[in-house]
Amino acid sequence: MYYAYRFRLKPTTEQRELLDYHRDTCRQLYNHALREFNKIPESEGTLNQRVRQVRDQLTDLKGWWDELNDLYSTVTQAAVMRIEDSITALGELKDKGYNVGSLN
Repeated sequence: MYYAYRFRLKPTTEQRELLDYHRDTCRQLYNHALREFNKIPESEGTLNQRVRQVRDQLTDLKGWWDELNDLYSTVTQAAVMRIEDSITALGELKDKGYNVGSLN
């Protein structure tokens, strides 16, 4: 059984600003990765292969996007790989008969 533990955080103002900064950087990275993912045609491979193509660009992004150097690499990789999870979840909802749109 999978347990997700929850902890209440009481960050200081400085810590809250740092958390907001990192969350905003992850949001921007996700949006950038989604735009890059949408440029790749479906004929290039499976969903997993196309997402990994975008993930493999992270080292090049760190060269000009200085904010990414403040994040752990596993955090940036997880932000990009979330695209696959989102598309898979939308596909499952569509298979169940729900009216879903596209990933924006």
